[in-house]
Amino acid sequence: MSQGSSGAEGAAQVPPGHRERQRKRRRRRRKESRTRLVRSNLLPPEAEAEKSKRTVLASNRLKTTKYTALSFLPKNLFEQFHRLANVYFVFIALLNFVPAVNAFQPELALAPVLFILAVTAIKDLWEDYSRYRSDEEINHMECLVYSRTEKKYISRYWKEVKVGDFVQLRCNEIIPADILLLSSSDPDGLCHIETANLDGETNLKQRQVVRRFLELDSEFDPLKFTSVIECEKPNNDLSRFRGYIGKKEGLFKENLLLRGCTIRNTEEVAGIVIYAGHETKALLNNNGPRYKRSKLERQMNADVLWCVLILLIMCLFSAIGHGLWVWQYGEKKKPIFDVPGPDGKYLSPVLASVMIPISLYVSIEIVKICQVYFIHQDKDLYDEETDSQLQCRALNITEDLGQVQFIFSDKTGTLTENKMVFRRCTVSGIEYSHDANGKPGILLSLTMTFLSKYSACIKIFYTLEHMVHLSKLNNAIGIKTVFKLCCVK
Repeated sequence: MSQGSSGAEGAAQVPPGHRERQRKRRRRRRKESRTRLVRSNLLPPEAEAEKSKRTVLASNRLKTTKYTALSFLPKNLFEQFHRLANVYFVFIALLNFVPAVNAFQPELALAPVLFILAVTAIKDLWEDYSRYRSDEEINHMECLVYSRTEKKYISRYWKEVKVGDFVQLRCNEIIPADILLLSSSDPDGLCHIETANLDGETNLKQRQVVRRFLELDSEFDPLKFTSVIECEKPNNDLSRFRGYIGKKEGLFKENLLLRGCTIRNTEEVAGIVIYAGHETKALLNNNGPRYKRSKLERQMNADVLWCVLILLIMCLFSAIGHGLWVWQYGEKKKPIFDVPGPDGKYLSPVLASVMIPISLYVSIEIVKICQVYFIHQDKDLYDEETDSQLQCRALNITEDLGQVQFIFSDKTGTLTENKMVFRRCTVSGIEYSHDANGKPGILLSLTMTFLSKYSACIKIFYTLEHMVHLSKLNNAIGIKTVFKLCCVK
């Protein structure tokens, strides 16, 4: 027995080398699940077996629409039924189809409900179509991508950019994807970007070429790029980026150009796409369109719920009273007042449904449409410099305009416009001025016009103090602005 048991234990033992290999495999799998490998798309085509092992990466096509042709009707109805009044009116309209409790013609009771649902659906469809047009405009923007066949940078649409492509950008161009900076026209390998589209900051930020490519003797050639980039999986952290190029060189956020930023003060840069489309950090921070409800709609939901409870209590008391009346005055006794018999009708929910007027909701939808039209056509909210007018992107919350109680501003420039303009200079005693730059900022005037025109319950007290000090020594102008904004209800 002892010899048999010892033989079984010896056969069950695993060699130490096999265990070590298993540990390495598990460690490699965990590492691969946290990182991604990016290779150049200019390398020779891989074998089919290698292609099947590579994970499918997202394209650079932007899609922010909420609906599709198949999902529009069910999804839109589901969102509209978040409004309790719609559920109530549909329920009352369906009760009219029951002969025992109907009070109106079923088709007549269903018409107002269908009108409200149709108007709201058309507004949501138009809003989603506007998002679709915006997506198509962005997807068809052009950028320079290196072509292996033509061996030069050619123009392509943003939606055609893929992970591993080499993109060349010039000054004042918008970055189409998250790009690792590999080349810059700046002698120090720097690139200045403006991140106003991401965080609202207009201050320029510096980005650095990967240190490995700073010491190149010749111009950067994408065809000679054979390194493999290992970086972290796509995430929404704008202030963090970690990775390696090759085996030694580290990559940080200073080497990454984020999608949506603008190249400034740099003639030309080039890099390889790391994240594209909805895997970029900018789009991962965008939660997508959602159904917005105004404060008025939320309050009306609560009011409708209370009205429904009162209606049910009234119907309950009516049914109990009708039963007691019939029980007391049966066929033997004649009541003082002539009431229907046991099979007669009492106060039904359909008959008492006028407690919640459906005409109120029809009027509100019509007022919303008119209000959006007048906002779009307002001449005071038109900017001549950019030839653009105010756009109402959310058609469901127009009644929230002006319902502002407090505005917290961290600095001057959030509501106003920080802009240094040339006013005048003196050369050899001759003064040269530029009258066009002496006009006040348009952003401040538009903001004040908007708040004063569309706020019904707000009073704004503000003081604006300009302190201008002219220095005769260096002919410089210093402007110090103190802007105090206090909003009270």
